[in-house]
Amino acid sequence: MNLTIPFDNTYVSLPENFYAKLSATKVSDPKVIAFNRQLSDLLGITQAEDEEIAEVFSGNVACDGSQPLAQLYAGHQFGQYNPQLGDGRALLLGETVGTDGVRRDIQLKGSGPTPFSRGADGRAWLGPVLREFVISEAMHSLNIPTTRALAAVLTGEKVVRDKVYPGAVLTRVAKSHLRVGTFQVFSERRDFKSLRKLLDYAIERHYPNANGPLGFLKCVIKEQATLIPKWMGIGFIHGVMNTDNCQIAGETIDYGPCAFIDEYHPMQVFSSIDQFGRYSFAKQPDIIVWNMAQLATALLPLESDADQAIKDFTIVVNNMQTQIRENWLKIFAAKIGISDPKPKDEWLIKELLTLMEKEKSDFTNTFFSLITGETQNLFSKPEDFKAWERKWKVRISKERKVPETLRKANPVLIPRNHRIEEMINAALKGDFSLFNRLLVAYRQPFEENPRFVDLKSAPNASEIVHSTFCGT
Repeated sequence: MNLTIPFDNTYVSLPENFYAKLSATKVSDPKVIAFNRQLSDLLGITQAEDEEIAEVFSGNVACDGSQPLAQLYAGHQFGQYNPQLGDGRALLLGETVGTDGVRRDIQLKGSGPTPFSRGADGRAWLGPVLREFVISEAMHSLNIPTTRALAAVLTGEKVVRDKVYPGAVLTRVAKSHLRVGTFQVFSERRDFKSLRKLLDYAIERHYPNANGPLGFLKCVIKEQATLIPKWMGIGFIHGVMNTDNCQIAGETIDYGPCAFIDEYHPMQVFSSIDQFGRYSFAKQPDIIVWNMAQLATALLPLESDADQAIKDFTIVVNNMQTQIRENWLKIFAAKIGISDPKPKDEWLIKELLTLMEKEKSDFTNTFFSLITGETQNLFSKPEDFKAWERKWKVRISKERKVPETLRKANPVLIPRNHRIEEMINAALKGDFSLFNRLLVAYRQPFEENPRFVDLKSAPNASEIVHSTFCGT
């Protein structure tokens, strides 16, 4: 075989109660939809023909050094604790150390049932595979920490959900697949020996300068307090911020019912399973603090002085809101051309957001129009915008490089919900041209390209996506 992967596996060295070893379930007729050669080069994977790529990344053939396993974890799902979840349709093939020196997991999604499948088929259908491939790569190009997509492969088999769909397998790459729920499962089981091993492993892998549980918690909080404001700066709604979908390395993970805001509304929800708006756009900062409180609770048994640890952990978790607010201010200040924001700039930003909410303005296009000077055309009452604009111009007159700041902070393109749905519907008919077009367009989201001018448009009334679905 020409295709080789330089595996250097460490997670498999942990005790066997951390995972279940097994191989992927073979598929009948794998065919490559997409292969991310830029990412494969970063991972040190050798070049190969599509036939070999299809066999390896469908799970039919295991490369030398692969030690496939399904990881154990638990998690709070919509606030309710589930004592055992785990990889029900995924297999960690192993790890590589890339040409950049970063260790990453390579994982198959949709590779068949595991001991954690809870009666499900362990498969994935084409739509969610394409959605995650396009959106995760777009997020990477938008400078958002994220897992990435290496390969998408058709299986040649059918998957039954509400209908019968083509089966597919996604290969996901991540700094790791350790989650808040990975810590919760051992803490709730009172398996403190395993919990300590997990903490030591996580510190060595991700935060080598962290000192014990408190130091580790601070590091994770810092990464998450940076990530969520970045989501908000591009109008991203994760949709299912359960603790099993909260990765301790600070990457965006699990693109199930995620979506991007069109008309700005702070309480916007798209996820069909989020019936009470727990994970709405504006609640994401509160939820990540809640998730970090669950991580703190899971780590607490590792501290010898529980009373002092509770005090220390509480201070760290409570201070997270301040970190989020400071990062939010930096991001949204840049979106209006302010590179060195002051606390009083928050009112100017929020005044614009309030006006956008009132006018039902398109989030992405409104901010981008600050570059072109066409913003007032987006409002039904331009005099309201002009009143804000006068104050804004006074403020940015004190700034240097305003156009550069605006262009770096405001993308031309985001993966709009209706475009993703169009792509999936076309692919279900055997047409992958829109999938390939979106991949090309979203890899340069800050550049105006006449080839992709149509992708800037907000959906018309008949194109609006009201609900997104998990896809499992």
